[in-house]
Amino acid sequence: YVGLALGYNGGDISWSDDVKVNGSEYDLDMENKTAYLNAEIRPWGASTNRWAQGVYMAAGVGYLDNDYALDRRVQPGEAFKVNNTNFIATPNGNGVDINGQMEYKNDIAPYLGLGWAPKINQNWGVFGEVGAYYTGNPTVKLTGSGDALTGGKDFQDALRAEEQKIANDDKYEWLPVAKLGVSYHF
Repeated sequence: YVGLALGYNGGDISWSDDVKVNGSEYDLDMENKTAYLNAEIRPWGASTNRWAQGVYMAAGVGYLDNDYALDRRVQPGEAFKVNNTNFIATPNGNGVDINGQMEYKNDIAPYLGLGWAPKINQNWGVFGEVGAYYTGNPTVKLTGSGDALTGGKDFQDALRAEEQKIANDDKYEWLPVAKLGVSYHF
């Protein structure tokens, strides 16, 4: 009925236009290093149906050592938004670059998940799991370079306000997880 899972996930992932705040879209590069320990509870562990035996709920904790880089490049003369304010990159310049770092304050994060891990034979099995770590809100630092034209609002002030909106947006409090794999049982 109960099992323990100790594991490590790592790797780099990049998405385009993934973080969206008030009309601004940032590319996100993630460098993930996560170690975790979960308890898996199988409510139908005694079932004679081996497929039902594979259903489990997971609860645990993870050590998250992840780095998130935000990036946005605006071409000269192109219109763009920061903090819901319209700007135009100076037409005869080099454009505007916005770079940033996002990190979570909680390195140790609780985890909840739901999975399915049927055994194929005595030793081998497959598994799939979805869940989320509760990380709390991130800290964000945005840096802009280049010149932007607007109807009066300062580009740097808009960046500071954008930082705060990303950091306080509740949808970034939970870090989603999806796992697929093969298992071997001793």
